[in-house]
Amino acid sequence: MILTSAQNSKIKLVNRLRSKRGREQAARFLIDYDRDLQRALSCGYVLDFVLHCPEMSDLSFSADAEAHQVSPQLMTRISYRENPSGVIAVMHSRPVQGLAELQSAAIDHAIALVGLRVPGNIGALLRTADAVGMDAVILVDNALDLYNPNIIRSSTGACFLGNIFQVGSGEALATLKGKGLGIICADVNGATSLFDLDFRGKSAIVLGAEDSGLSQFWLDGADSRVQIPMAGSLSDSLNVSVSGAVLMYEHYRQRQVS
Repeated sequence: MILTSAQNSKIKLVNRLRSKRGREQAARFLIDYDRDLQRALSCGYVLDFVLHCPEMSDLSFSADAEAHQVSPQLMTRISYRENPSGVIAVMHSRPVQGLAELQSAAIDHAIALVGLRVPGNIGALLRTADAVGMDAVILVDNALDLYNPNIIRSSTGACFLGNIFQVGSGEALATLKGKGLGIICADVNGATSLFDLDFRGKSAIVLGAEDSGLSQFWLDGADSRVQIPMAGSLSDSLNVSVSGAVLMYEHYRQRQVS
């Protein structure tokens, strides 16, 4: 049977899962791109069911997957993307990893993202953190959920890794210091240049929101306050995802040559 009605219970669930509240209440989330679906499955996430439009996608599903065909008109109507991929997968979510999991994790190199509010920036930083082999990404004082569609898309599936934690500032700083990590805070007024800092020891890079930066709490707790040198006549800062990438790759470079 081809689903054509927006009143179908599964279509209604998909629409509810567009909101954070809906995702939390249903303990489910959406994936609307095959690459991200395959990466979620490879990370052990469990599929609930799939909506599939064969006119838009030739993706096939195993016999044990619950799959429902939908019309092109309905797929276009319920898709988050402007150009639908033809697949919407409803996945079972996992509980957030918090303080207890962070305290028990083996971490030598981490990045902490404090108060970031733009899903695309968080996703891009998750992707870069995976690329450079960070042990952990700590989302601090974060109001967003990992299953926000823009986080999933911009992280290219890195949000499904099991090294992501969500805690408050006090918990994050105390735990990182307790594990013996040096706290390296990104600060446009920092006294140390990125290229003069030794990243080779156990450390955590800490980034704040673009408009406000890091609070005095974090700056006071820093072992180093690092700034990225700027040579331009107008630009005095970078997008936070770009700043994070620059810092993490210098961190990665130094670890390779140590």
